[in-house]
Amino acid sequence: MAIADHVREIEAVGQGKTSTRDPYVVQSWRRCLDEYQLDPAINCEAVILPEERLKEHRQQAEELVAIARSGLERLYRHVANHAYVLLLADRLGVTVEYLGDPRYNEDLRRAGLYLGSDWAESHAGTCAVGACIATGEALTIHQTDHFDMTHTPLSCTAAPIYDTKGRLAAVLDISLLKSPVEKASQNLARHLVATTVRRIELANLMAQTRRQWVLHFALSPEFLDVDPEGGIAIDDLGHISGLTHGAARMMARAAGLDWRRPEQLIGQKVSCFLDLAIDDLPALLRGRPTHERVLRARDGNMLFAHAIEPTPRTRAAAHVLPPALRRLGGDTPEIDALQKRAVRLSRTGLPVLIHGETGTGKEYLARAIHEASGVKGPFVAVNCAAIPEALAEAELFGHAPGAFTGAAPRGRRGLVEEADGGTLFLDEIGDMPLGLQTRLLRVLAEQTVQPLGTVQQRKVNFRLISASHRDLRALVTENRFRQDLYYRLNVAELNLPPLRERGDFDWLVAQFMAGKQSEGREIVLAPDAAAALRAHVWPGNLRELDNALSVAAALCEGGEIRCVHLPSVIGGSVERVADDDAAALRVALEACGGNVSALARRLGCDRTTVHRRMRRHGLAGRLHPAR
Repeated sequence: MAIADHVREIEAVGQGKTSTRDPYVVQSWRRCLDEYQLDPAINCEAVILPEERLKEHRQQAEELVAIARSGLERLYRHVANHAYVLLLADRLGVTVEYLGDPRYNEDLRRAGLYLGSDWAESHAGTCAVGACIATGEALTIHQTDHFDMTHTPLSCTAAPIYDTKGRLAAVLDISLLKSPVEKASQNLARHLVATTVRRIELANLMAQTRRQWVLHFALSPEFLDVDPEGGIAIDDLGHISGLTHGAARMMARAAGLDWRRPEQLIGQKVSCFLDLAIDDLPALLRGRPTHERVLRARDGNMLFAHAIEPTPRTRAAAHVLPPALRRLGGDTPEIDALQKRAVRLSRTGLPVLIHGETGTGKEYLARAIHEASGVKGPFVAVNCAAIPEALAEAELFGHAPGAFTGAAPRGRRGLVEEADGGTLFLDEIGDMPLGLQTRLLRVLAEQTVQPLGTVQQRKVNFRLISASHRDLRALVTENRFRQDLYYRLNVAELNLPPLRERGDFDWLVAQFMAGKQSEGREIVLAPDAAAALRAHVWPGNLRELDNALSVAAALCEGGEIRCVHLPSVIGGSVERVADDDAAALRVALEACGGNVSALARRLGCDRTTVHRRMRRHGLAGRLHPAR
């Protein structure tokens, strides 16, 4: 269709003339003209949010992405060979998750079928995501259904994802850069998206209402236990406390209400919609044949139902940390927040990116997440900075027999394949060469690995954790790290603080000291050594601390570590001024950059004590004015 013809058709709709387009397309065109004052003759170029704004949207949608990921990956495996792209947009229309073939990234980015794309109807014009948000319905915006000619090559199908309170939470979109002319060609895509959304909502309902009865519904008994059409959660008093979109439609229809007003459904007694009391739920457990588990709705229709019992409560279970994460640090607010975030992420399949200086314990944290996840497969750690570039591809992806000079005669499984069923930890991912980044991106997108020297694709399924002491965002800006891979890795972030900023320094020293005891020999720290340890800036972080204590434990003969036993860079200067409190305090203050809070943590006292000692020795003027 020519641009002029397209513009004339939209202008005719704006003048109230009839159209053969689907009603939701016509309504969207009118919104674009009347509400948003858009001009169909001016192209609405794709909007990709800057990284900081995208990060905010992704963090807000983190829990939903975790629940939806399995369904998204399953759907993508079905459609990847047909050039489809999957977008998960939040309720504002911003793409927070994306699955597509990395070979076409540039084309997809230009079209807006990419992570961070903003499909709000107010500036993108008529599009599947925007129209879905406006109507709350599954729909297809096909080629010239789009408002302007920018997006007319695309065919996009979207379905809404509702939260357990009946509110729009996200939109799942499946799109093609190029498609057949007939709009009916996307009917299957619409069915697949709607099915995936239904399963995501059911999974979310189960995750959010573990302590309550859940009732699944189906219109036929054959699919009740394998693919129900909706579900509701029921509290102890028999009220509906949560539901899926499919169930909202069923309950609204049963009572003659509008599903678009969830407040008419949430909090109401289930008996208002179904011939059911809470005492009847045990009779609907899976022990009975599906055709016998039938309920009558208030409008006379019959529904088959499957009841799921609440998960038994365990006292304080939510506050119990797995041992590996409990050993991460002492009882300080920053470590407590890190532990809680890590344990929540461990229960998901989300990729995690760990930031931290060298020696802060990034691999230990990754192993702790693996242990806490309950995954039975192996933990495979790869130091991307330690593998020679010439061997890195074979090490990671494996090779066939005789694939290159020096190759193992029987071939070899790569480290990526070794992690199948477990966790792959890519340490110092910022040092991975660009060529390997491209191959890794393909592995993550397609969940297959192709060893060198063979065309055979092998399926792999692993949890990905990566880490770096580098600023990956800066590397992306410098074109030294692929942006699309960065977004794949940085779904959820964990930041390990450097040792100089940790408030649990004494706890860490005690933990390391406990590991130095041998043959019943007790080792203790002398006061001067403890002061020297607290005053040091620790550029090597935990690794440097562990090494320093190991050396000191080996050198001390009487079981007491003193300054003289510590490496000279740590103990020398403090030992010489051990009897001069003012000089020792000056050294410690300078080591902390003038930060009194950091100095108080190092000395194991409060800020008031530090300020008093500083005033006594005339050091108050050294205090940083902002601290």
